[in-house]
Amino acid sequence: MVGDVKQGSIATENMVAITPSLAIPLRELEFRFSRSGGPGGQNVNKVNSKVTLFFNISQSQSLSSSQKSLLSFRLASRISQQGVLQLAASEHRTQKANKDAVILRFAGLLRQALVVQKPRKKTKPSRGSKERRITSKKKRAVVKQQRRKVNSSS
Repeated sequence: MVGDVKQGSIATENMVAITPSLAIPLRELEFRFSRSGGPGGQNVNKVNSKVTLFFNISQSQSLSSSQKSLLSFRLASRISQQGVLQLAASEHRTQKANKDAVILRFAGLLRQALVVQKPRKKTKPSRGSKERRITSKKKRAVVKQQRRKVNSSS
């Protein structure tokens, strides 16, 4: 996927598309490879197929200061004290497949974190809804009152 230059793909030869207006150059990402655990037989012991992606949010030249602060706030639990986002992928047996998987996960995570939620408008209950609520409460009170014991002392 990293080598593909297809329309609509996540990563081109040197860019990772996050949103239509934001793409992060691959040179801002650092990849480290290590041995992966899990199934795979002897292949696991010989091949560095696990891929860890490091992205320094504070040093990124692709992000605006508002995007940096939004990412730092929303992804605070995933970012180190140095401002580095770290993601790992080891579910596939090949290094290339894990690299593609971690890039996809990275793009999805940033895309989700950069969504700006529109502010909630405060609303008041309508006059009709207030009246219906009071009416239903009164009906309920009458039902409960009729369940009480009748005083026969009169």
